[in-house]
Amino acid sequence: MQSALNRYRVMANIVGVLLIPIVLGWLGKMVTEEGSLIYGIGEKTVLLAMLHGWLYMIFLVFAAILARKAKWSIPFTVTTLLAGTVPFASFWAEHRATKAVRAQMAAAL
Repeated sequence: MQSALNRYRVMANIVGVLLIPIVLGWLGKMVTEEGSLIYGIGEKTVLLAMLHGWLYMIFLVFAAILARKAKWSIPFTVTTLLAGTVPFASFWAEHRATKAVRAQMAAAL
C-alpha cells in the first residue's frame, strides 16, 4: 500500500501546485485590461489548465487505486477526489489521506 500512497501523494501535490498559477492567472486576466502584461500571462495559463486536466485524470486513477487498497468509505473517497479541483484543498486532502493510510498501515503491524 506504501507505493500506492506515494504515487497518490506525488500526483496530489503536482495537481495542487499547478492549480495555483491557473487560478491566479485567470483572476489576473479578469481584473486587468486586454493587452496588459498580466492579461497576457492569464491567457497563457490555458496551457497549464490543459496539463492540469490530463494530470488530474492520472491523479484520479491513483487516488482510486489507493482508495480500494485502503478501503476508504465513499464520502472520504469522493471528498479526496474532488479536492484536486479546489486551490489549496488538494493539500488538505492529501494530508488527511496520508494520515489515514499511515494510521491504517501502523495498525496492521
